[in-house]
Amino acid sequence: MQTTRVDSPHYLIIAGEASGDLHGSKLVSALKTRLPKARFTGMGGTRMQEAGVEMLFGIERMGAVGIVEVLGDFDHYYKVYRTLMREIASRRYDAVILIDYPTLNLRLAKQSKRFDCPVFYFISPQVWAWRKGRIRDIRNAVKKMFVILPFEEKMYLDAGVDAEFLGHPFVDLVYPSRTREESREKYSLNSAIKTIGLLPGSRMNEVNSLLDVMIQAAQKIRSELGSCQFLLPVADSIDPNMLRQRLGTNPLGIQLIEGEPYDVMNSCDMLIIASGSATLEAGILRCPMVIIYKLNPLTYILAKLLVNAPLVGLVNIVAEEEVVPELIQGKVTAENICKEVLTVLQDPEKEKAVRERLFKIKSTLGNPEVMKAVAKRIADVMDKLSSNEKTPI
Repeated sequence: MQTTRVDSPHYLIIAGEASGDLHGSKLVSALKTRLPKARFTGMGGTRMQEAGVEMLFGIERMGAVGIVEVLGDFDHYYKVYRTLMREIASRRYDAVILIDYPTLNLRLAKQSKRFDCPVFYFISPQVWAWRKGRIRDIRNAVKKMFVILPFEEKMYLDAGVDAEFLGHPFVDLVYPSRTREESREKYSLNSAIKTIGLLPGSRMNEVNSLLDVMIQAAQKIRSELGSCQFLLPVADSIDPNMLRQRLGTNPLGIQLIEGEPYDVMNSCDMLIIASGSATLEAGILRCPMVIIYKLNPLTYILAKLLVNAPLVGLVNIVAEEEVVPELIQGKVTAENICKEVLTVLQDPEKEKAVRERLFKIKSTLGNPEVMKAVAKRIADVMDKLSSNEKTPI
């Protein structure tokens, strides 16, 4: 193994989507606090760049979900893959930090093992859902795995992987900046009627797939309730002007709100939300929701063959039960969404019960200062590796 630079390590750090960019930026900052001379090169978004990562690639074209979608931009994905494989082979780095994004990152982990470069993996692949055989590759290639779901630690340890649950990063991140009342006043909401949030996702293919049916459902909901109001928090990765064009004359008066997802969630009585990490964020904020998702039909067929998971929404997976309803693929219709929304909004006892169950979820996600704990573990392992190098044989 190459000699480790203890005080000034050079890390290759890879994230492939917006959530990984956010977590990566926090981890880089925590590592820099411990090791001010540490250097970082890799792939990520604007947050990682602002945290001090020298970028080889951005993530703007890396957000495809599914085989069919990736094939649509295959040349770019292959260029990224080849370049990062060469970077690892260059032996420039003391360690590799991989964040989620297993389709690419597990390949990079194998390459790192080949060139004797230690791998720290933050946010483990969901091997409990599909392709459980990958756990063997993880055991062989990953030096330390940091899992973010409580039940994952035992599963990995039983399989011989050095894994640890130090908490979920959302524990430190998911807080509204104002009280519910202050936000509702800022958004000029009428407290006498229900407020529903529309969250079509942080990827363009999600917005293209889900926004129209959300709007159709919103029309039905207003027709049933007589009056209600709608908020749409704009993901950082989505152009708000595009959304305005999609809304057209906007007869429902849907408010687009930029940069305040948690305040929007906290203001709402109910959310219609794309499956993904946002469902857990909403759960931490105790907001009832209906989870929806649609894939390219071929991708969905392949996923059904490969994935063995009874639950899809992350908030339900963490709870290990269906706390909030899930509508997937053909079940994503305006009628079904409307029905699930009204089931909660027209039954105060049901809404209270959902909020109480969601409240219990946060307590399972660990203690604050998660990134500080992860950074300490990485630094400790690097110190140990350096000590081993110095130990005479």
